[in-house]
Amino acid sequence: MTSTLIEQKSEQGSVQNIVILGSTGSVGQNTLDVLALHPDRYRVHALTANSSVELLLQQCIKFQPKIAVLRDEVAAEKLSYELKKRQLPVQVESGGAALENVASNETVDVVMAAIVGAAGLLPTLAAVKAGKRVLLANKETLVMSGHLFMSLVRENNARLLPIDSEHNAIFQCMPMSGVNEEQWPKARPAEALAKRGVRRILLTASGGPFLNTPLEQLADVTPDQACAHPNWDMGRKISVDSATMMNKGLEVIEACWLFDSSPDQVEVVIHPQSVIHSMVDYHDGSVLAQLGNPDMRTPIAYGLAWPERIASGVSPLDIFSAKRLDFAKPDVKRFPCLALAYQAMKVGGMATCTLNAANEVAVDAFLNEKIKFTDIPLVIEKVLSDITVEAATSFDLILQNDQLARQQADEIVAGLVSGYAGASK
Repeated sequence: MTSTLIEQKSEQGSVQNIVILGSTGSVGQNTLDVLALHPDRYRVHALTANSSVELLLQQCIKFQPKIAVLRDEVAAEKLSYELKKRQLPVQVESGGAALENVASNETVDVVMAAIVGAAGLLPTLAAVKAGKRVLLANKETLVMSGHLFMSLVRENNARLLPIDSEHNAIFQCMPMSGVNEEQWPKARPAEALAKRGVRRILLTASGGPFLNTPLEQLADVTPDQACAHPNWDMGRKISVDSATMMNKGLEVIEACWLFDSSPDQVEVVIHPQSVIHSMVDYHDGSVLAQLGNPDMRTPIAYGLAWPERIASGVSPLDIFSAKRLDFAKPDVKRFPCLALAYQAMKVGGMATCTLNAANEVAVDAFLNEKIKFTDIPLVIEKVLSDITVEAATSFDLILQNDQLARQQADEIVAGLVSGYAGASK
């Protein structure tokens, strides 16, 4: 019996220590909901957030982790004061290094990587290097550093399980023949999908809140309208990404790295009901689909207990209420960000890192009402054309490229803001 199998049995036979990177976000909160159903299996070792003191305080009171980390030092001081006032023995730390330390702590078994954006890269890397079971809800990690990141996963015998509902669905529908399940993804055959009987991956997308909005009205939509997703309850940044379908573009890139596929083998399908979370199309004519209510607790529970299944708290799917399932091809005129993501993945190198950085800046500017919704793809496209694509040979180079792209995007946003100010005079 291999050491990996022995470790797996040990994990299943004892309480596992969990770290949630980004516990105050939607994925983090849903993770805590699932953990609360299984106190005999899981214990919260550490909770982390950026600056949300009040919510993190309430989580600490309920789950009593050993450590709480806030990236913001002032916020950490406030949390420490509130915990001491309540005589709760939670150690409070701050800063990026503290995030990496809790993610790699030797007593930790599972790390939920749910920090949104590029900020989640380094602590997720720390968890991988420490050989943890990493539940990946931060798609930007693979978008920024796919090849290097996946290499580290295998070198350090980490277990990477996708938590995005679409990738989790694909994972459930993928062939595991000949694969030692407990060793995923280290022992996963690095073969083309065709050799595994797969024709293509069908990545479903709801289409977001503007699926049927007339194109000429998109320039005037507000941040609140963009964040009003018809099916999913998500954070504001991810909600805007869903509205532009950049979220789906990033998921295409993520799917390529997770499942050894090329962009041409990943097809996006508009499915407004969000009942089918993704599908895998096989050469024999079969199409396997994973269905369920649109609730992140399902993939979270699957990732926590895999290869077992545990209760998630999600209501069973009522297929009779669903009644119909609709499908359509995405319109790249309506969703130019999706086309930009495909383009960046095909170019390779650090183009996807540039894409992600420019998108984060553009979305932030839109949420702060500096630019229009339709300016988001324009900013991204301009940054992609301005920055020379280089090979992603190290994480230092990736982080440097990330900063360069952000600076370039900031300048483009500033130019748009200036233009709007001049036009209003």
